[in-house]
Amino acid sequence: MAAKGHIDDIGVGLFSDLSISNHNGTLVPAGMTRAALDALFTTEDTAAPFVAAADTFVRIKNIRDFPAMGTPPNIVKVPVYGAKQSMQIQGQADAPSMEITLNYIPNDWSATALGAFLGDGLSRIFRFSLLTVDPGAGNYGYVTAGVTGIGSVKNSYYYWAGKMEALLVKPSLTDATTATLTLSMSSDFYGAYTVLDV
Repeated sequence: MAAKGHIDDIGVGLFSDLSISNHNGTLVPAGMTRAALDALFTTEDTAAPFVAAADTFVRIKNIRDFPAMGTPPNIVKVPVYGAKQSMQIQGQADAPSMEITLNYIPNDWSATALGAFLGDGLSRIFRFSLLTVDPGAGNYGYVTAGVTGIGSVKNSYYYWAGKMEALLVKPSLTDATTATLTLSMSSDFYGAYTVLDV
């Protein structure tokens, strides 16, 4: 069996995935522990309208471009009396908003599908998985490390709390119609986590 863990070679993140927890109760697990977050992404809900449950998640498919992941730097320049140049210190980073470019399929974003999450005011948990290997259809859930789902392939993944704020459609006469999905963040990034070696 191949070693599990962070991706350890150069590759294209062709199978990278963005999923959203379909839990509408207490959405931020106590302490945001890895185990509590993993438990929210056990079973993929594939049939709209989605049924909210504590362990189900919905994949956001047809993503064309991902933004940079991680906490952005906030470098502050501080003038120092008598010095030839100012000093730089790490300031408090602002929570970024994320813009994700999608190949737009209107039916996927109807009011009974992913569109139900847009602007509903609920903060949910998002998971970004950096994947260079396809875990297989229906295998994007995290069940047991080294056995099934994204636990069976090398990957690194992040969690954060946020909201789906807006979807801006960009029609094109010469290419596929795209849309920009804007996510706001209401927590730090948690991760990068890795699949444990088995």
